[in-house]
Amino acid sequence: MTAQMLQKRVEKMANRDMRIGLLVPSSNTTMEVDFHRVILPGITVHTGRLYLETNSFDELMRMQEDVLRQAKCLATADVDVIVYGCTGGSFAKGVGYDLQLAHAIEEATNIPAVTTSTALVDSLRILGVKRVAFAAPYPPHLMEAGRDFFSGNGFEVLGVRGLGIARNTEIGRLAPESGYDLACQVDGEHVEAIILSCTNWPVIGIIERIEKQLGKPVVSSNQASLWGALRALHYSGKVTNLGMLMQKL
Repeated sequence: MTAQMLQKRVEKMANRDMRIGLLVPSSNTTMEVDFHRVILPGITVHTGRLYLETNSFDELMRMQEDVLRQAKCLATADVDVIVYGCTGGSFAKGVGYDLQLAHAIEEATNIPAVTTSTALVDSLRILGVKRVAFAAPYPPHLMEAGRDFFSGNGFEVLGVRGLGIARNTEIGRLAPESGYDLACQVDGEHVEAIILSCTNWPVIGIIERIEKQLGKPVVSSNQASLWGALRALHYSGKVTNLGMLMQKL
């Protein structure tokens, strides 16, 4: 965005609540709920949906065909940032695709955009970690793509553990304990942080429990996405009960 566009948006936000526009897969039943549960006073969330049933590569790519139209729909609500809330959808095509996707949304809407994958990478960098473990409910092809994405962004991926679930609604029905169990399984002596990937995985509420148990940062897709959105909004308040990352706003 140009400096003039940014200044106009800052002026608008000074006179009303800040608005997060959220783009999620149509079968996602978790991310929107998480944002509404933890969202802060003075911030509202407005959601658009992108058709998706399973986390196959072909479906994820077909979902992308509707991104710009739905982003433009969100723009009509005068949102202040647009979050592309699908981790696999933003890393499935490899390193750099997340940034291309955010740029395309910004070009189409003149609104700052954040993708979940980019937010995860940025969160790990600001936490100062290099050696990570990657846990997710994904099928094998997405586990491989996720490992390659984080490796390609300069991280040493020391452990990978997945649940092999393709249907997105099944992921949304998982118990939070599934995230706790998988994090403990994938952890290792030299792992500096745990990634819990997937915006439909309901694990945001157990981040602090895992951090306390393992003694290291845990970054989840929804936590990192919210963190990235708040940074884009230049939010200066405090967020509690969401792990070490939120101390880095």
